Amino acid sequence: MAIILLALPVSFSCVKDSCKQLHTYSYYVPVYKTKQEVRDNIKSHGPKPVENPGKLNILGNYIFLNEVDKGIHVIDNANPSDPRNVAFIEIPGNLDIAIKGNTLYADLYTDLVALDISNPLNVKTKKIIDNLFPVRYYGNGFVGSGSNNTIIAEWVKKDTTVEMRCDNNFGPIGIWFDTRNVFFSRASVGSQAGGSSSPIGVGGSMARFTIINNRLYTVNESALDVFNITNTADPGHSNHINIGWGIETIYPFKNKLFIGSQSGMFIYSVSDADAPSQEGTFEHVRSCDPVIADDNYAYVTLRSGSTCQGFTNQLDIVKVNNITNPTLYKTYPMTNPHGLSKDGNTLFICDGAAGLKVYNAANVSNLQLIKTVPGIETYDVIAYNSVALVVAKDGLYQYDYSSLSNIRLLSKINVNKE
Repeated sequence: MAIILLALPVSFSCVKDSCKQLHTYSYYVPVYKTKQEVRDNIKSHGPKPVENPGKLNILGNYIFLNEVDKGIHVIDNANPSDPRNVAFIEIPGNLDIAIKGNTLYADLYTDLVALDISNPLNVKTKKIIDNLFPVRYYGNGFVGSGSNNTIIAEWVKKDTTVEMRCDNNFGPIGIWFDTRNVFFSRASVGSQAGGSSSPIGVGGSMARFTIINNRLYTVNESALDVFNITNTADPGHSNHINIGWGIETIYPFKNKLFIGSQSGMFIYSVSDADAPSQEGTFEHVRSCDPVIADDNYAYVTLRSGSTCQGFTNQLDIVKVNNITNPTLYKTYPMTNPHGLSKDGNTLFICDGAAGLKVYNAANVSNLQLIKTVPGIETYDVIAYNSVALVVAKDGLYQYDYSSLSNIRLLSKINVNKE
């Protein structure tokens, strides 16, 4: 049994006359359930507060917002000025979402789940395919599945106070934890075709799942997987393609897939839907890398971060009119850019703690900053029907940009903070 000495003080105070200190620690203990218990519980429950928002997907009047590693919030957005959190779908280990028609696709750690969402308040499981994402680990390195066919269903926070000698620089006295059963707190966070009448949901630039026509395409750290969803409720795995390392995001445009990685951008053609073929590559310095595209350019944000081990923070605009030879066209400095979205000539960039930035991109050689929305730490954005949905550290924001001279906040769903 692997053990670890816990030494992560949150606060401390001295105990008089004993040369000892009291240290308080927070740690998380997993709650295991059997695989069958977890699967039986994949259904619509009552709404839950948003605590750690991740990726989102939009279809019709509904927003489906990922709660990192826990499931999906169902938000009735018929009135963007007054969105209503109406249900929560329990899916442990969920990070990604894609939708076609009445079927929602999501990951459950290593498994793919297909859900009937014809009634979002009463979703039903249609199919589960096991072990499709073998590299899907829990956020801090813990494998999603436990022993004896069990799964980590949730984490329970615990606090403890321990006594340390004043001259002990190595950790608390006599406090040991089984590394299989402890999760230390660490922050995590972690325009495609479509519209209100489209059968395909609209996802963000940070997505690892996307849909073109009758295929679901997913990426993990090193591979592209293809699923035939002609029968939406019965996805079939049709191909697995190794494409490199450090793969992060996937974005569809017409019959192309733009795949972002820590070392560059890959462009794949899906002319043969079940056998995507690489057509072009653009290399950059090592950095986190979401990407979107239009007919002439790809827009790539590069950011520094602990998981990417890079130090670059910028927007690269890459010319892709010659798809086999993408070339860098222009670079713009940024603070810490994450997700981005484009509607016509309007470009939205989530620049981390620097807020949401809105540009006139009619002339890509001279982007014009229209507005900065400060004071929010932004993660991803979808510009859709003149409303920009922004996932931020403290909530889900919606902005009306029908008048670019008067971009205004419509609503905010707050993150529930402890």
